[in-house]
Amino acid sequence: MARPSSFSQEIATIICDRLAEGKTLRAICQDEILPSRVTVQNWVIKDVEGFAAQYARARDVGLDVMADELFEIADDGRNDTYIDENGNVRTDQDVIARSRLRVDTRKWYLSKMAPKKYGDKQAIELTGAEGAPITIAHRADRVAELMALAASRKAKYDEAIDGLV
Repeated sequence: MARPSSFSQEIATIICDRLAEGKTLRAICQDEILPSRVTVQNWVIKDVEGFAAQYARARDVGLDVMADELFEIADDGRNDTYIDENGNVRTDQDVIARSRLRVDTRKWYLSKMAPKKYGDKQAIELTGAEGAPITIAHRADRVAELMALAASRKAKYDEAIDGLV
């Protein structure tokens, strides 16, 4: 049976529901009843029947679901230890390393897909004395003040030099 390539709202809803569950488009499109990843991406690019906005909203919800999974992965310690042949409790470093990789991969992905929400960068906002943001006009006025102050100091310096010569 050939994969569907024609857009339908029913297929779009299935895709978006799965995206909103935190699944990747690649994983979703492995289902034979759904179109290929390239077809879905073309629907987004061409914004077929408003699909781009629907897709973007579903993707955003899916990113939040993925962020929630970070806690589940980090808190799940069920397989972190095992009992060896002598009855001693041992830590399974491979399981712990795999969990760390799963967390780190999701953190990286979230920081790239939604850097404002999940990125590490911090924004610094300059404000004036009253807490209001500094506008371009304020900056221009301040530059003019500093230029006038520099010119005044240069004139005094030149006078002092002329007095010594």
